[in-house]
Amino acid sequence: MSLVPMTEFLPRAKKEGFAVGQFNMNNLEFVQGIAAAAKEEKSPFIFGVSEGAMRYMGLEYVVAMAEIASEEAGVPVALHLDHGSSFEVAMKCIQAGFSSVMFDGSHHPFEENIRLTKEIVKAAHAAGVSVEGELGTIGGVEDDVQVDEADAALARPEEAIRFWEETRVDAMAIAVGTAHGMYKGEPKIHFDIIEEVAKNIDAPIVLHGGSGVPDQAIRESIRLGVGKINVNTESQVACTQVVRELLVSQPDMIDPRKYLGPGREAIQATVQAKMRLFGSSGKA
Repeated sequence: MSLVPMTEFLPRAKKEGFAVGQFNMNNLEFVQGIAAAAKEEKSPFIFGVSEGAMRYMGLEYVVAMAEIASEEAGVPVALHLDHGSSFEVAMKCIQAGFSSVMFDGSHHPFEENIRLTKEIVKAAHAAGVSVEGELGTIGGVEDDVQVDEADAALARPEEAIRFWEETRVDAMAIAVGTAHGMYKGEPKIHFDIIEEVAKNIDAPIVLHGGSGVPDQAIRESIRLGVGKINVNTESQVACTQVVRELLVSQPDMIDPRKYLGPGREAIQATVQAKMRLFGSSGKA
């Protein structure tokens, strides 16, 4: 299948009460592991690509790998810019073949975030590309995005509703207490914010920082209107743990295929478990 915008499956996810996972591309093994999981689970999914990942892999490689993976998986796949920093970056991705983009204007004043997001929505929708917007500040570290816990700020429901009404983004990321990276303790998710915003906008809510969130909290979030959940750190941890154990136990191993292959299998297992938890298995 060719790459599709998130609007191919997110409205259905919100309506039917499941969520579609965004799993980040970090290298070839991640691409293959994620695609293999989706093929096995018959689940739609989203390839998330940060600006740091684009610099590492190269934009043309990213698009080519995603296109091949979508054909191999045989399920609906969106190629999505994660935490895009500017109009220029979003347009560059669209021109290269991305089917979806996120503009993270959460660090801008509220009115400026609306203005900038509207510009991207207008251009992206004209090209048949879906858009995710963000309000509130999500803590933690993810590539170029670094926010101290003290600076993280929850989204205000009334602002989130107005933001969507004025921008008409296809997916709405709001800060509700999750964070990028792994948690030191159990995150305190503000379900009341999710519920209030979700019932007043058409777009599904996006939960960033999905790694390490307890299963029951994930299920409750989906029940209240979350339709997209981002996972990266858990896949990275699973892969790295397997690779590290192999290199420690077999220090003479030098063939990267012999340790990256098992790492890829760990990524696939992690992603399959998330797809089942999110309820997207069998929804392709």
